[in-house]
Amino acid sequence: MRRADAVIIGGGAAGSMCAALAAARGLDVALLEPNRELGRKLRITGKGRCNVTNDCTPREFIEAIPGDGRFLQSAIHRFSASDAMAFFEGIGVPLKTERGRRVFPQSDNANDVAGALARECARRGVKILRERALGIRTDENGVAAVETDAGEIAARSAVICTGGLSYPGTGSTGDGYRLASALGHTVNPCRPSLVPLESPDAFCREMQGFSLRNVTLSAYEDDRLIFRELGEMLFTHFGVSGPLVLSASAHMRRFGSAKYRLSIDLKPGLDEKKLDARILRDLEQQKNREFRNCLGALAGKAMIPVLVRLSGIPAEERANSVTREQRAGLVRLFKDFPVRISGARPVAEAIVTAGGVSTKEVDPRTMMSKLVPGLYFAGEVLDLDAYTGGYNLQIAWSTAYVAANSLKGADE
Repeated sequence: MRRADAVIIGGGAAGSMCAALAAARGLDVALLEPNRELGRKLRITGKGRCNVTNDCTPREFIEAIPGDGRFLQSAIHRFSASDAMAFFEGIGVPLKTERGRRVFPQSDNANDVAGALARECARRGVKILRERALGIRTDENGVAAVETDAGEIAARSAVICTGGLSYPGTGSTGDGYRLASALGHTVNPCRPSLVPLESPDAFCREMQGFSLRNVTLSAYEDDRLIFRELGEMLFTHFGVSGPLVLSASAHMRRFGSAKYRLSIDLKPGLDEKKLDARILRDLEQQKNREFRNCLGALAGKAMIPVLVRLSGIPAEERANSVTREQRAGLVRLFKDFPVRISGARPVAEAIVTAGGVSTKEVDPRTMMSKLVPGLYFAGEVLDLDAYTGGYNLQIAWSTAYVAANSLKGADE
């Protein structure tokens, strides 16, 4: 029978980091990854640029996790964002920090991050096996072996790093949940996070493909403000997407029991008084034109018919006939363009999976199972998710570090 000190199940962000760090300690490590290359999902994150981490303090990191952030107190202090940055710089990935303290490789190429981790695994002597884990065998001492589609590997430790359910084409198909559940672990219901949103408003389909830049998006849960940020978004055939929408979706955690809506400030640089003056000037300069032909300087072509319709001002009304009251309504529409939200897109379309293995059954100081000695978890398979901005990958790095440094060697 094949043997290893530890078997790491899953060669994504958490798995490849965990394998490299454990091997650096001198452990005999086997890394199971059915895909042809390590880090397949990592290679497409951040639109292929890879937002490695966020250059924030441990406290700010915890605040970016809407669920059980306290679980990560020990992990983030042991392996912080600055530690992660130093690690990647140390293995040949020069980094840069952009708006919002988001950290990227200087090359803007996610392959450089995944490739560096793969090389580090190889350099440290990790045995990379193109096999799929089918189960984990235990005995009275805990983990005894990992069963794969190519036979068993005897090991005292196993680390489940299989990711969630998002981007199933990269291999995130829920294997880790099944492995954990078979050993008695609670798997909390999975749902999408950092995901596009669906809307029943027909104008979204009407404007599909039309993007908005430098707008302020506000999200409301039962009329309570839960998110507000300046940035970019996009209308689609099903609703809305884009960076602002993905960020807002992470705050929407009660679909089915709460009502959500969005409000777009199309002109955040102008207050209502200045915007009214701007609209009045445009109308006066085109006083003999129809109203529908007077908004070209204020809105994109795809959005003008929608704005005209929602304003209630007749499209064929002459500009010099638009009343003060009608103009006030148009100002309100520009400052508070409403989008109803009916739900999120499927988890397969999400950047991150919320839900997963219950953190109540995992020791935060070691990432070891409280139920099965020798069984560890790291990364997205745990019921941990964060807002956008590099925080989710930092969860992977920190939990992988703790797990790797908690594994026992052959002589322990």
